[in-house]
Amino acid sequence: MSISMNRYVSRPVSALVLAAVLLSACGEEQATPEPVRVVAPTAQPQPTEVPQPSPTATPAPAIAVSGLTGLPVEEESLPRPLAVMINNAPAARPQSGISEADILYEVLAEGGITRLIGIFQSHAGVVKIGPIRSIRPYLLDIGESYGGITVHAGGSPDAYAILQRQKKADMDEIGRAGAYFWRDKERKAPHNLYSNAAKLREGAVKLGYAESVKVPGFLFHDPEYIPVEGTPALALGVNFLLKSYNVGYHYNAEQRTYARWVNGKPHLDLNNNRPVEAANIIVMGSDHKVLDDVGRLQVDTELGGEAVLLQRGVAMNGKWSRSPGDVIRFVKKDGKEALMFPGITHILIVPNSPSFSSHLEYAQAPASP
Repeated sequence: MSISMNRYVSRPVSALVLAAVLLSACGEEQATPEPVRVVAPTAQPQPTEVPQPSPTATPAPAIAVSGLTGLPVEEESLPRPLAVMINNAPAARPQSGISEADILYEVLAEGGITRLIGIFQSHAGVVKIGPIRSIRPYLLDIGESYGGITVHAGGSPDAYAILQRQKKADMDEIGRAGAYFWRDKERKAPHNLYSNAAKLREGAVKLGYAESVKVPGFLFHDPEYIPVEGTPALALGVNFLLKSYNVGYHYNAEQRTYARWVNGKPHLDLNNNRPVEAANIIVMGSDHKVLDDVGRLQVDTELGGEAVLLQRGVAMNGKWSRSPGDVIRFVKKDGKEALMFPGITHILIVPNSPSFSSHLEYAQAPASP
């Protein structure tokens, strides 16, 4: 299957209220008279029945739910998130572990390439994560907004200055956390650096980092809720800058998720060969500024701006917003925070130039095989 981008409608989503009228009929129940019991004078008295106490219902045990995915989890208390910087160069694909991230970001780095940030919390047994790459200040900021321990290999001078000056909780492969990473001989450097959830959590303990922190969570719909706001959007195309970073999403009505595609091919997780999917997709516009000759960027993750939310085959226009100490959230036109559907959320940050809408293409029908 491939996406033909000229089949998309290239325009921003318009807010469309899908009116739903529920008709119900109610009938009055007829009262049934109590039967009359007739007792003959010669009847012998019947033994009196001793009323038995009614059984007391045992309340169902409370189900622990992830604040990031809205899905049930086995642990009552989840560990501190890991914010892993994941290589997204063509030579690094397919990556490992990204289908098991609770939140997956994609954002530009220098030279038109993009970086993925996986926020891992509710999946304890992710056996391989990577390839792992370097950090930038705005990537550090995104991971820390979830209370995460930043996992990376190297970084820009500005990022290192922040790490050293502010004593951040980070695990750097070329620093003192090197023992908790490994190189895969089947790939060439720098696209072959990996770790896993168990090693990273072991290392975090050895480095003295807090094992649990307060993590901002999302609000969630009931899984059976049907969206009534927005425009049908069964396929999405996102173009960052380079042609080798064209991202597509195809809606699967049976799974109620969007499967991610890259350059016309399904984006798979190398760990399990499963498609990388999302129940919620936020595409947000941000101001980008080139800082130096190398092309390093400053990317705004605080001021807010235009955004689109895709859920259950419907796209909604709105804004992204972020309060101090909080994560990025989608806000509807009425000013209320949009609820997520239980599942994984993908957040893609694109430049505001030449316009936010120029980076998006929508299809109101499924993509052809």
